[in-house]
Amino acid sequence: MKKPQNKITLQLNNETVVSVTGVIAPIEHMNPNFHEEWDALANLRVAEPEKMYPTSVFSAFLPDRPVSVGDYWQIDNQGALTLLRQFHPKPNLDMHINVGDSRGLWACLRAYNDQLADITFRIHAEFALDDGWFTPSQFAGHLVINRINKSVTFFQMRVPEGTLFDVNWKKYKDDSDFNYSTGGGICPQIELRAEMCYVPQETAFTTSITCEEAENTLIQRFYKSQQINWVSFEEALKISQEQQKPIHAISIDGPLADEAC
Repeated sequence: MKKPQNKITLQLNNETVVSVTGVIAPIEHMNPNFHEEWDALANLRVAEPEKMYPTSVFSAFLPDRPVSVGDYWQIDNQGALTLLRQFHPKPNLDMHINVGDSRGLWACLRAYNDQLADITFRIHAEFALDDGWFTPSQFAGHLVINRINKSVTFFQMRVPEGTLFDVNWKKYKDDSDFNYSTGGGICPQIELRAEMCYVPQETAFTTSITCEEAENTLIQRFYKSQQINWVSFEEALKISQEQQKPIHAISIDGPLADEAC
């Protein structure tokens, strides 16, 4: 019989403040080159490069019950929106294109010891620009809290490096059908960060799962396709031959696991 894991309660002291810096780097490449034609996209920069927040904002990322490592929960919308507005004044969590698995804000307890707790999270959000939408692949991040004095030790919310963004631009304003022109690209850096205290990379946690395991837990909250036990083509071919079953191949133009298509 599997022994149940210890559960811990995660809390923050609402009297302290946290300084968060923000960056949106200039877009260097996209197809088509809307970032050279569309002013709202060409001038997309972080709304507030630095901002002070009460710790209560980060309580939105904490569960309302005791949790074990690997447990997951939903993030409070209002707290997330408050932070997203540091990027841009018009964030949207409802996602203007949604086929049923796009919306959501989820967090997971990745690790803890007597002093620290490390929370991994994933948020799907976009920004309403003048005449269109800017939709990153995802916002991923970590919140590390000090369990002893109930303070924020480290916070990061970012669009993962190398992932795509989508844009939908009403390029032709006299188009009565209100059709959007669509493009995609990569932005070198979109990030909010607060480092109140240095956290060594080699921190020894009493109980933990890997970052990859935590991210996999979160991605399954969004996409049913990620609940499939995917195997390589070579392994699928081997299984097909062993079981004498055909392989059905599907070609997909775009990722299955984020909001950029």
